[in-house]
Amino acid sequence: MSNNTRQYAIGVDIGGTNTKYGIVNHRGDISYSGRLSTSAYATAEAFIDALYAVLEPVMNQVGKENIKGIGVGAPNANYFTGSIEYAPNLNWKGIVPFASLIGTKFNLPCSITNDANAAAVGEMMYGAAKGMKDFIVITLGTGVGSGIVTGGELIYGHDGFAGELGHTIIRYGGREHWSTGLKGSLEAYASATGIVLTAKEMLAATDQSSTLRDYAPEDIDSKAVYECAMKGDKVAQEVYRFTGQVLGEALANFVMFSSPEAVILFGGVTKAGSLLMDPVREHMEKNLLHVFKNKVSLNFSELKEADAAILGASALVWAMKRPIL
Repeated sequence: MSNNTRQYAIGVDIGGTNTKYGIVNHRGDISYSGRLSTSAYATAEAFIDALYAVLEPVMNQVGKENIKGIGVGAPNANYFTGSIEYAPNLNWKGIVPFASLIGTKFNLPCSITNDANAAAVGEMMYGAAKGMKDFIVITLGTGVGSGIVTGGELIYGHDGFAGELGHTIIRYGGREHWSTGLKGSLEAYASATGIVLTAKEMLAATDQSSTLRDYAPEDIDSKAVYECAMKGDKVAQEVYRFTGQVLGEALANFVMFSSPEAVILFGGVTKAGSLLMDPVREHMEKNLLHVFKNKVSLNFSELKEADAAILGASALVWAMKRPIL
């Protein structure tokens, strides 16, 4: 057995409610995984103590000397500073020096970035972007995240926060975002939350029969829209067609910005398959300059959704070339 095979990385994906963690080898095999409540801990220090308590027995099992480091994907995480900065969905307010706190507690190097950037590194190491050096990952879940890779390196910008494609304005004066207040951002349309808003708007604008009308308005969620669309409901299918159009038009802009080899879509919204992908592809190609047409592949993620967050975070350990905190 080679040394590489005996080396492990710890991947930690921090969400507003729950945190997923796992121990991963360089091939992407997860030998151990678990879940911890994020919201149960008032401070980052208390959370890190709890994380250490659940991981220490496993680290002893595989041998601490075999663990190369810890990769963390978290909202509002800054790769340059190692901090989580003003994350609206976490209890830990202000600027939290998270990588430093983890490194001290675990006595291991720690690298941190936002969850969408971690997903991009995961795709490059284990998934649909393996072997690629220029690609964009778009995560379509409750929100819209993105990771942009050029020349094999993530784009971080001068301050560590580059690549917020979900907050770019693609419908000027359009729908107001429920959190940022921006009008017409991609996230307001192409996220699971945006899909629900589109469905409610379409139901209000037409008398067309729809199984979505069987739901009380407050019970319409993205799962309901998806299930109705899969059963052939025309209004629900139009929701996905419109969502795909908006996303495709936005992707045309992103393609002309960084000329990627591929755009990889990841997250719960992609379950709609061709209902979403066909209009995305049509409207992306329709809005590209000729020099960019038919050059960019549009793919779904190849990572299992249940494992993707842990894999993406752990991949930071193998991928980062600079010294990590």
